[in-house]
Amino acid sequence: MKPSIPKGTRDFSSTEVAKRNYLKGILQTAFESAGFQPIETPSFEKSETLLGKYGEEGDRLIFKILSNGEKLKKADLTALAESRLGAFSSSLSEKALRYDLTVPFARFVVQHQNELVFPFKRYQIQPVWRADRPQHGRFQEFFQCDADVVGSTSLWQEVELCQLYASVFAALGIKGATIKINNRKILAGIAEVIGAEEQLIDFTVALDKLDKIGFEGVVNELTAKGFSSDAIERISPLMSLSGSAQDRLSQLEQFLTTSEVGKKGIDELRFVVSQLEALGVNQTKLSIDVTLARGLNYYTGCIFEVAPPEGVKMGSIGGGGRYDDLTAGFGMKNMSGVGISFGFDRIYLVLEELGLFPASVQAETQILFLNFGESTALKCNQLIGALRSEGLRAEFYPDAVKMKKQLSYANQKQIPWVVLLGEEELLRNEAVLKNMKSGEQEVQPLSDILSFFRIDRT
Repeated sequence: MKPSIPKGTRDFSSTEVAKRNYLKGILQTAFESAGFQPIETPSFEKSETLLGKYGEEGDRLIFKILSNGEKLKKADLTALAESRLGAFSSSLSEKALRYDLTVPFARFVVQHQNELVFPFKRYQIQPVWRADRPQHGRFQEFFQCDADVVGSTSLWQEVELCQLYASVFAALGIKGATIKINNRKILAGIAEVIGAEEQLIDFTVALDKLDKIGFEGVVNELTAKGFSSDAIERISPLMSLSGSAQDRLSQLEQFLTTSEVGKKGIDELRFVVSQLEALGVNQTKLSIDVTLARGLNYYTGCIFEVAPPEGVKMGSIGGGGRYDDLTAGFGMKNMSGVGISFGFDRIYLVLEELGLFPASVQAETQILFLNFGESTALKCNQLIGALRSEGLRAEFYPDAVKMKKQLSYANQKQIPWVVLLGEEELLRNEAVLKNMKSGEQEVQPLSDILSFFRIDRT
């Protein structure tokens, strides 16, 4: 059988892992500098924890884990006989792979509330799973990197999270990313103005697909959901707002004059945008985007999405928002939270495309000791231990094969220095150091090898 992996998953080479660790390190440094603390949650949760939190479309993308043994006897055969396949499927599974990190975090907060100090600031970098159609930048198994604050309704948290986006992209050298901002209250206000308050979820789900299916596709979906042609015509001008963030807020304000909830959303956005402008967050562009809906049902206030620099063919590389009621689903009311996510795998692809990974990112071997047999192997490994204690990356070729093969190994791995320590060199208490880039060789006393490599020669 030809070996393969499931679609939507990937293997990572040592070079790719080194680059991923570099990106992870940048994110961790940014999170911790802003006071966020790391947590981890299980890769799978109880199905009841996840289902119903993401909306109908999100629920369909959750990977369910099939029950086994005695638990399979709980399968709802009546539902199967009545062709209620959703109910039958649910009866076969009590657990599911996590779809994101936010809902498990809400569960974590409620479960550990007596151990936490609020406002609680957490970050989390772990894989999630979605039964989505694989394509460029979209995988079924991928990493999310979240930063959240719970226990505060202050809009300064939204300001700080936008600053966090800007600082991370600056550290990575990504210029020209755009932070798109909207507010779910504004969307609720628009639905109210066009007489569709009861269809808010249908409205936001359709609007969230604008980038994928275009305005005509959104119109068709809204029409199919029962929106009148008059309602659709009234929102059409909102699809093409122009000017600065403040200009767009003014245009929205005129549209929402009769909606109190809409005007509250305008006030919240105006505060966030004004503070960010005053703080000089200019590494990224800020854009009010009324078409931004973030299809997840749990968002209640400001919402964010980050678009990559122009010219990079990639979907959003970050997103998030305010959620006031998420912990209520686990029995804990009045615990507002706000958070953002960095699209780890997509940001990796952006860095690759723009050539922004540092050349020195991979921790390759710096010094290879050739193997000339048992008589010198112990001394080689003693020297290797001393070099490693100084932070140098050194290794010993494990087999006493022909020198040509060992040197080929060093060339293939691009190891810059090779140490030749045979029986004759050991008798003279010296070794030959070969520069693999230039081909030059020099003889050094064994007692000087450590000091020789302490100087940056690699």
